[in-house]
Parts: sequence; structure tokens; C-alpha cells
Amino acid sequence: MRSSSRFIALVACLAFCMTQVMAQAGLSVPSTYRWPLPDWAPRPVIPADNPMSEAKVALGRALFYDKRLSANQTQACASCHLPAHGFGDGLALAVGSTGEAGKRNAMPLANVAYLPTLTWANPNVTTLEQQILTPLFGEHPVEMGMSGKEQLLFERLKADIDYPRLFRQAFPELKGDISLRTITRAIAAFERTLLSFDSPYDRYRYGKQNQAISTSAKRGEQLFFGERLECYHCHGGMNFTDNQIHRMQPLGERGFHNTGLYNQDGKGAYPPGHQGLREFTQQAADEGKFRTPSLRNVAVTAPYMHDGSIPTLKEVIRQHYAVNGRAGGGTGAASPLRSQFIQGFQITESEIADLIAFLESLTDPRFLRHAAHQAPANRPDSGVHPKPKRR
Repeated sequence: MRSSSRFIALVACLAFCMTQVMAQAGLSVPSTYRWPLPDWAPRPVIPADNPMSEAKVALGRALFYDKRLSANQTQACASCHLPAHGFGDGLALAVGSTGEAGKRNAMPLANVAYLPTLTWANPNVTTLEQQILTPLFGEHPVEMGMSGKEQLLFERLKADIDYPRLFRQAFPELKGDISLRTITRAIAAFERTLLSFDSPYDRYRYGKQNQAISTSAKRGEQLFFGERLECYHCHGGMNFTDNQIHRMQPLGERGFHNTGLYNQDGKGAYPPGHQGLREFTQQAADEGKFRTPSLRNVAVTAPYMHDGSIPTLKEVIRQHYAVNGRAGGGTGAASPLRSQFIQGFQITESEIADLIAFLESLTDPRFLRHAAHQAPANRPDSGVHPKPKRR
């Protein structure tokens, strides 16, 4: 017994020494972070140079809600990603700190750790650490307006009473350096903790709780996964999207689709500047293709589509997907570039109600109200509130 205790103490000592050596060498310390995941959910893939830690998540949470990350100190990351809206903002288009409207609907962040590409259409943004640079420094449109003001940002954080200590705890291997490297890594770590796996449908499907969803929602599930509506072809998998990457699928799956929302010239053209994947690949075949969004918490993330142009789920079903894509509704012509899965369908009002009941069963109240997802109570600039509606 005494020998066993000495062995355990020796192993603990060696582990501590190894951590210190790696920290002094500027190397990443192996993660001991415990993911709060159900047994059926695989762990996300984490960048090797940004292992998870509780200290890093705590720092990232404080930064995520801090308005001092915008030039005029009026907007935080959370201003466009509010927990009550599934970490969307409830607006058609995101609005920056200067009041300038963006080009896209703010994407919800539930289970963002499982996405192989970020944003609606850019296939080159593949990590959260990379994506965070766009709202911070982007100029077309201006979001947080920090372009050319990096030193101002660092000075603000260094002058804070808590941040120097939080950075030291989160990045001991970098001696608490306050830089873009550490700021973006901390925010990314927090965003990876925004995990939503406790909806009524999760409990019904994976928890074997047969009464967790209504009879109407069960009928809606049959419609959703049926061949008549074909929703599941693009909105399949545990996150209801054909975009996912995780430990069991390390190469990832990426899905960009044209749903026939626009057809301005009879050949499938989208409005200039809103051409989706084509803006990045320059390929005509990519006109109007956007990344399939997750449907988790979709009932609280209205309005819908990349431009927020459809206000309700009922209109998404009736006036868009049921008519071969919205461009094909009324006297319009369906887009010739729309996905093969957008073929339209007949559907009754009762069936629409069932389908919406199923989609509402994907709402995870615990995720929306989880204390660890909210603004830290003890931070001076974390008073982020919903912005006035402007649709």
C-alpha cells in the first residue's frame, strides 16, 4: 500500500514537472478539460495549439461579453449572439457597433465546435480562432471596428483589474501574454463549450424517453425524415446539418446548397454581393450556395435564411421549400441552380403544424438558460442586452 502511494506521488510529480517544462518551452499543455457531453455525443476536434482548460474558458467567456472589444465600446461578441436566441440576435441582418447593417443573418452558435467551416459561405474559415478576426477587424461591413486599433485593445485589457490575472491563469506557457493570439484562443475555447444536447428530441431519440415529445412532433419527425419532404438530406446528423467534424469523423463533411431562394435572371442569379460560395470560389456552379445551418434551437433563431428574409418557420415551409424554392412561388420561375433535393411538395396545414412541432422539439431550454453561457455577473462591461428589432 505504501509502495503504491509512493508510485502515485511519483507519477503526479513527473506530470507536474513535465507540464512546467512544456510551459517554459512555450509548448501547448495537454488538455485535462472534461467535456460535459452525453455518452452518445462524440468529442469535438480541437486545434493542437489551443487545448481546452477551465481557465481559458472562463477568460473567453469574460471577453465574449466585453464591449471593450469594440472600438466605441458599445458592442461585444454577445451583442449579435444572445443566449435567448440560441446565440443568434433575432434580427434579419446583424448590425455592427457603428450601426452599419451587415450582409448576413447572425449565425447561432449552438454546437459550433462541430462545424468544419464557419460563416454562411466562406469555405476557407475553418477555425473559430480564425473566424473571430472577422467581426473584430472586418471593414466591409464594420462590426466591432477594431481595425488598426490592436494596441488600444491590448491597453484596455491590461488596464483591467482582472484580465492580467485571468490571462496568466489561462496561458501560463505564455506568461499571461495579452495578444491577438491569446484573445482569439480564449474566445474560441468558450465558444466550444456552447453545447446543446438536451432538447426534448434528444431525450426522446437518445434517452429513450418516449413521452419527451408530443404525438404531433412524432408525426413531424416522420415527415422530416421522409422522402416526400427530403429535409434530412441536408439537415441530417446529430446537429441537423450536413456540416460536421468530430473525433469519429475527423475529415469532416461540408455541405453548401442553393435552395432556390432567388432567380433574378431566369438562370438562377442571386443579388450581387449575395452569391454565397461563388464569391469565394469564382465558380458559376456555386452561385447561391450557402452552408446548411444547424436546426438545433431553430424555433428561437428567427428570422431565417442567410439574409433573414423569411420571418417564420411556417413561411419557410409553405412559401419556400414547398414551392421549389421561393423564387419559384407565385408566377416566378424556379431556379435552375437549386439543389436536387429542392423539388417542392404538397403539404397540408395539419402537416405543417406537425413539422413545426418537431422543429420546436429541438429547442434546448437548459442550453438557452445555462448559467455558464450567460454574461459573467462580476464583470464591469458585460451588460449585453437585445438590440431593438430592425427587420
